Amino acid sequence: MRRNLRVAAYAVCVRDGQLLLARSPGPDGRPEWVLPGGGMEHGEDPYDTVRREVTEETGYRIRVTELLGVDSLQLVGRRRVGRRTDHHGLRIVYAGEVTGGELRHEVGGSTDLAAWQPLDAVPGLNRVPLVDIALGLWRERPPHGRPETGPLPRQMNEE
Repeated sequence: MRRNLRVAAYAVCVRDGQLLLARSPGPDGRPEWVLPGGGMEHGEDPYDTVRREVTEETGYRIRVTELLGVDSLQLVGRRRVGRRTDHHGLRIVYAGEVTGGELRHEVGGSTDLAAWQPLDAVPGLNRVPLVDIALGLWRERPPHGRPETGPLPRQMNEE
């Protein structure tokens, strides 16, 4: 079984009751909303990763204001090129504040649209689970970096 570890950093940017999100093609082809952010490059600090990724995906420069928490997810059994995989995603979630730049859409990257979405409209959006996890961290600001709203699935099997 192939094992893979991916470390990524994401930003929760809230302004005037709206959350900054990016849109990405989902696994079924339907677009889904994601937090701006993404994978760390080798040797890169996660603090620098989140700032770089937000700029790439939205056009904005941000100031990181707080470390909200860390989310860990393991996916076992997804088949790629005929091989089983054991994927472990470690997602570092920061709060961020827009300090400059202009909203624009990423070209040739993992997202195709960036937009501010009203916080009360987020539950109705087609979104990845990390959006809800990160909003829980943002709302609760738990000192240990884990949401208090109940148990989250930490491991998922996909056959």
